[in-house]
Amino acid sequence: MEVNFQICHYWRSQCAMKGVKMRQTIYYGGTIRTMDEKEQAEAVLVCGGRIAAVGSLAQIEQEAQRRVRENGGEVPEKISLEGKTMLPAFIDAHSHLSAYASQMLQADLGKAESFEDIRKILREYKEKHHVPAGAWIRGQGYDHNRLKERSHPDRKLLDQALPDNPVMIAHQSGHVGVFNSSALEALGVDEQTEAPEGGRIAKKDGFPTGYMEENAFLEYMKKAPMASAREFMDAFGEVQKCYASHGITTVQEGMTVEEILPFYQMLTSQSLLYLDVVLYADMNHKETLAKALEPYRNGCREHVRFGGWKIFLDGSPQSRTAWLREPYEYAEDGYRGYGTMSDEAVKNAIRQAFRDRMQLLAHCNGDAACAQYIRCYQQVKQEFPGQELHPVIIHAQLLGTDQLEQVKKLGMIPSFFVAHVYHWGEIHRENFGGARASRISPCRSALEHNIRFTFHQDTPVIAPDMLETVWCAVNRKTAAGRTLGEQEGISVEEALKAVTIHAAWQYGEEREKGSITPGKSADFVILDKDPCAVEPETIRHIRVLCTVKAGKTVYEA
Repeated sequence: MEVNFQICHYWRSQCAMKGVKMRQTIYYGGTIRTMDEKEQAEAVLVCGGRIAAVGSLAQIEQEAQRRVRENGGEVPEKISLEGKTMLPAFIDAHSHLSAYASQMLQADLGKAESFEDIRKILREYKEKHHVPAGAWIRGQGYDHNRLKERSHPDRKLLDQALPDNPVMIAHQSGHVGVFNSSALEALGVDEQTEAPEGGRIAKKDGFPTGYMEENAFLEYMKKAPMASAREFMDAFGEVQKCYASHGITTVQEGMTVEEILPFYQMLTSQSLLYLDVVLYADMNHKETLAKALEPYRNGCREHVRFGGWKIFLDGSPQSRTAWLREPYEYAEDGYRGYGTMSDEAVKNAIRQAFRDRMQLLAHCNGDAACAQYIRCYQQVKQEFPGQELHPVIIHAQLLGTDQLEQVKKLGMIPSFFVAHVYHWGEIHRENFGGARASRISPCRSALEHNIRFTFHQDTPVIAPDMLETVWCAVNRKTAAGRTLGEQEGISVEEALKAVTIHAAWQYGEEREKGSITPGKSADFVILDKDPCAVEPETIRHIRVLCTVKAGKTVYEA
């Protein structure tokens, strides 16, 4: 097989600087999928944390020796892949790093199958962590769809579980949750409290039940006390290990709020981050956040970069709060969910992003929310001729195939939460009917419109398992083993692009990341099998053996 040879001339010149010796590493002896136009290579040379050359093993060895002779470079270390597969490291197109760290400090309700399970888990958490009376306890990850009762808990259940503590539990979607009586009292929520626009405080006989949705839940969740700085810093270390164990070297903080700024200041001042983190800030607090994040705007600073702004336009499909053009199945009074922002507010956010020349991410699950974003962006874009924003449609679960032509025309980027097909596919059949559910995450249709899209896991909603996501995009299987929307399945190669080179493009970092190309950062993932050469049904069982960030190993199985 003939392999094209490419050299990074910038790093060749850097190595030529008198007195400079750069560490050299050669990777060879396996399948190397570059994810660029060269597709495959026999060997890769890394110099000073960058990809210096890509080509045949003979060419790479010759280049490495030339550097030793002419530039005083170090004798290269040779690392055999031993028949394994190397790809560019995976790039997380949307998640919530600090929320994942926070989850590490909460009771895990993800396995709860009944109200009694929730009571038991919360009590065990208090006992295990020696939480004193009066201290807040948080729980995360329950899903009413998987509970025997098929409904959300209420304050009375939480009161029974932990009568001496304020308690808040969050749904797995992160969009709804429940507070107990002590928590409601501490937060000042009573019969007279009105929900903020785009949210709901459930009441029975005029008194709050403890259940809240969307902007109401998010507002009061932020008011609950957080963990200590030391606990949070330790949790950040744990979640970085988790991302790295899944082959990810670039992570997103998908909703940066004021409350977490001190933690990022500590992380950067103490050089505690080794993965790159891209921050998208809450547009509702622009003035405070813009000033605080300005130092992180132009390029990475201690692995942190300010990438743009974030807004929410609806809720989640599994919680039936996503905003739809047509009613939910079996909905009373034609219920379609609801939006969280007016058209004028959305347009003002888009204008601000244009003025700042920064990207805008909008959470849109339902097709009505997508329609609002498309409509508002089309109108505002005319006010800024010649300027491109490349706005991202986060989740795009029910983005209609009839909306794709406009998405392409406007240069918008759908980031599909395609793993919904597996985790909530059967719930979507119930909520939307079979026909609509089969169009969840319309990847094939987007390809046919020549739209570049990305994938994400919205962690901590689910674990940042990129290979499971690739498997979902290719196979479209639900947890019950049924195929959901076979017509929207895509090839393994296209799915891998969505978590590598296309994700880099979404961030505007395609010259730095996303492919094994000379000049880019040496960010790699090494897998025990080649995703493109195994049976598609087995992709989710492929193991990550090693993750490399800028030439340094950050995870090894």
